[in-house]
Amino acid sequence: MFGLPDLMSFDTMLIIPSVMAIGAIFMAIQSVLGLITEAQTQRIVNRRLQFKDRYATHNEAMIELRKSRGLDKDGNLAMSLRWLNQLIVRSGLKFEPVKWAAMSAAGSLIPAGLCWYYAGGLWVAIPVYVLSFVFGPIGVIKHLAGARAKKLASQLPDALQIVCRSLEAGHPVATAVGLVAREMPDPIGTEFGMTADEVSYGMSLTNAVQRMAERCGDPDVELFAATVRLQEKTGGNLTELLKANTNTIRERQTMRLKVRAASSEGRTSAMILTSAPFLVMGAIHMMRPEFYGNVIHEPMIQYSFSGLLVWMIIGNIVMNKMINFKM
Repeated sequence: MFGLPDLMSFDTMLIIPSVMAIGAIFMAIQSVLGLITEAQTQRIVNRRLQFKDRYATHNEAMIELRKSRGLDKDGNLAMSLRWLNQLIVRSGLKFEPVKWAAMSAAGSLIPAGLCWYYAGGLWVAIPVYVLSFVFGPIGVIKHLAGARAKKLASQLPDALQIVCRSLEAGHPVATAVGLVAREMPDPIGTEFGMTADEVSYGMSLTNAVQRMAERCGDPDVELFAATVRLQEKTGGNLTELLKANTNTIRERQTMRLKVRAASSEGRTSAMILTSAPFLVMGAIHMMRPEFYGNVIHEPMIQYSFSGLLVWMIIGNIVMNKMINFKM
C-alpha cells in the first residue's frame, strides 16, 4: 500500500527531459554559488587595493590609507588619546568619528528607554544614556579589535611560510613581504601591504615591521618583529629564523586551543548563570505582568534590583578571571 511507486507507470518520454532539467537547475545553482564566492574573494583581496585604484599616485594612496586607519600622513598616531587611537587602529575600522557618534547616540536610546520604562524616571535613564553613549562604542571597537587580532594571528603562520618560500627562491625581503600583501586576504594582507609600502619609500625593514607590530598589537607579530631585529643586529639566516618562528607560533596557537577547550565548561556555566535570571524574569513578566509591575516603583525593589545587578557583574568578573588564561 505504501510501497515505492511503479516506475513503469511514468511516461518514459518525460524521464530524460526531467533529468536534464534537474541537472540544469543544479548547475545553475552551482554557478551562482561559485560567482558569489568568487566575488566575495575578489572583494576581500581587493579591499587593500582600493586606494591604489582611487588615487593617481601610490604615495597619495598610502597617505589616505593611513588616514582611514586613524593615523597621520607619516604613519604615526593622530589622536592625543594614544590608547584609544591604538584601539581604533587595531580594530581595522574606517576612521569615521562623526558616524560613530551618530550611531552611538541612536543606539543608546534603547537601554535608556528600557530603564525609563521599567525604572520609571529620568534619573536612571539619563545616566544610562550617557554611559552607553560613551562606553558603548569603546566596547564595540575593543571587541572588533580582539576579533581582528585573533584572525590575524591565525593567518600569520601562513604569511611567514610564504615569506620563507620567497626567500628560498632568492627574492629580497621587501619582495617577499609584498608577495604576502598580494596573496593573503585581510587583515594580514593589509598590514603586510602597508609594511611593503613603507619599505618601498625608504623606511628600513626593521622599523616598518615594528610599526606593523604596533598596529596589530598581537604578541605573535611582536615575535616576528623581534626576529627581524635580531637578524639585523646579529646576522644569520633569516629563513631559518622565520621557520623556527613559524613553528613556535603554531605551537602557541595549538596550546591556546587546548586551553580554550579545557575552559569551555566554565564559559558555558558562566553564560548559563548570567542569562538564566534575565530569561526567568522576562518569562514571568510576559506571563504575569502584574508580578513585577505592581511593585517595580517601590524604592526597596529598585534598590534590590540594583544591588543584584552589581553583584552579578562582580560574579561575572570573577568567573572571567577564572576561565581567561593568558598564553
